[in-house]
Amino acid sequence: MSKPVKAAVFSAGSWGTAFGMVLADAGCEVTLWARRPEVADAINSTRTNVDYLPGLELPQNVRATTDPAEAAAGADFTVLSVPSQTMRANLAEWAPLLAPDTVLVSLMKGVELGSAMRMSEVIEDVAKVGQDRIAVVTGPNLAREIASRMPAASVVACTDEAVAQRLQAACHTPYFRPYTNTDVVGCELGGAVKNVIGLAVGIADGMGLGDNAKGSLITRGLAETTRLGLAMGADPLTFSGLAGLGDLVATCSSPLSRNHTFGTNLGKGMTLQETIAVTKQTAEGVKSCESVADLARRHGVDMPITETVVDIVHEGKPPVVALKELMSRSAKSERR
Repeated sequence: MSKPVKAAVFSAGSWGTAFGMVLADAGCEVTLWARRPEVADAINSTRTNVDYLPGLELPQNVRATTDPAEAAAGADFTVLSVPSQTMRANLAEWAPLLAPDTVLVSLMKGVELGSAMRMSEVIEDVAKVGQDRIAVVTGPNLAREIASRMPAASVVACTDEAVAQRLQAACHTPYFRPYTNTDVVGCELGGAVKNVIGLAVGIADGMGLGDNAKGSLITRGLAETTRLGLAMGADPLTFSGLAGLGDLVATCSSPLSRNHTFGTNLGKGMTLQETIAVTKQTAEGVKSCESVADLARRHGVDMPITETVVDIVHEGKPPVVALKELMSRSAKSERR
């Protein structure tokens, strides 16, 4: 009998915990690293993560620890699920502890401020591993629904198809269906930019602009994502799949989406600081909108919705003014 696959998940937030459940349900032995002792103790003693997924029982083959070395020991897969902007500092601390042949799996959907690096690039830079040992899991993956074992599909992306297939087998359950893809660039861009478009749609919903505005923002937001992806060498077909359209639709339509909810509060007139104060978990698009705009400028790609979100969130431009400016842009072909 072959030994069970071991997975370490850093950290025990909502998506990390939910994906840990998926791995456990697929037969893996899962260790969650939790920053706070009370979270780890609750998971081990009550089988629940009250702070992030209250009311849901974790499988018996999930345990938690606050010791990163204990979590990392012997892991076939090391899953990283921390805010994008803290990834570099966190991984620098964990890298010396990682098992020699572990595959590093990114659940994060963001672009690093300053460097404009995608998360897999940050992992490669910090952990000093090749692209064939870095995988990305992305798609329409709202944590609460997956933790409730509601049906979902996802993409497992790695430049090495065999590694993607290994991870696919390690997280395939009756309710979670992963597909492989070797277009890591496209998959990561789809996940990062959809958070920004989710903010834009949320702002529009908060302003009461209606479903035509929502449909227009989703469609033109996908066009922005595709333009950037093409400039960076991604496969355009990726953006019509789960990592592109699928994730975008879920983020822009669900009340479970942090970015959509954050944008809705802004659209209703709350200030940035007021919105941050009522937001319990990280809305990645709030910071990544700046790094995505930076990435677009570096590649000479026009992304007006992204720039508008930056203006509203970080420059304090009133949404009504930003909307007028966006709608007043010169007319052009849809294909441009």
